Amino acid sequence: MRWRGGRESDNVEDRRGLRAAPAVAGGGIGTVVLLLVAWYFGVDPSFLLQSGPSGDGSPQQVQLSAADEQSRQFVSVVLADTEDTWRAQFRQMGGSYQDPKLVLFSGAVQSACGFAQSAVGPFYCPGDHKVYLDLSFFDELQQRFRAPGEFARAYVIAHEIGHHVQNLLGISDKVESLRRGASAADANALSVRLELQADCFAGVWAYHANRSRQILETGDVEAGLNAASAIGDDRLQMQARGYVAPDSFTHGSSAQRVRWFKRGIAGGDLRQCDTFNAAQL
Repeated sequence: MRWRGGRESDNVEDRRGLRAAPAVAGGGIGTVVLLLVAWYFGVDPSFLLQSGPSGDGSPQQVQLSAADEQSRQFVSVVLADTEDTWRAQFRQMGGSYQDPKLVLFSGAVQSACGFAQSAVGPFYCPGDHKVYLDLSFFDELQQRFRAPGEFARAYVIAHEIGHHVQNLLGISDKVESLRRGASAADANALSVRLELQADCFAGVWAYHANRSRQILETGDVEAGLNAASAIGDDRLQMQARGYVAPDSFTHGSSAQRVRWFKRGIAGGDLRQCDTFNAAQL
């Protein structure tokens, strides 16, 4: 992936020098959401509710490596690229894109959606319009999920930015409203459609970024598709449980995630990302 020398975003908030502790106990809806994510990835929820490493909630310094700094630069350039793409897309729709912040953290972080350990993976918090990312996830993406390559990492960032786009367009609020009155299975199905649309939006970014700035190299698209497939619900459930329960899917199967990412990257048309009216996912 061609990213070196690209513009770096001013919207990266680097908290990697500190380890956070929960600001409050008991939590609220953000904590509930993060605990559900933890359960999904097979993490003991009690682990996420522990205080910081010192046990007293005080911050601790974390030593950063040269590799971490290069990863920060990569994230900053990719974020800037999403800004350029979505600013242009919103202008075409007669609107104005509001840049999100991307928070880099080590180990744990406090967000408007609650306290989270890095085990929950990257996430977007609509409460503060921020994406949260522990760079150790990139190692996990390569080692655990067998999805190497810089574009696979860029896909992860673009997917979370896709959730920000959904938030700005009012889609997230509508889905959350529908989920509140739905059964567990129907609520999960709505979450799947939301996640698949974010995959499609990630593909839309890749299409326009490559068209404008030629970011893609040989094998990049395949790396992105591999990443989308690697974190499908069916594959993750099979790894964690040894069986698949489709009614509990919250992100979509590997095939679905690949299909919608491909749809976005094929033509860069937001109108092709309407997962909510699609007869087949």
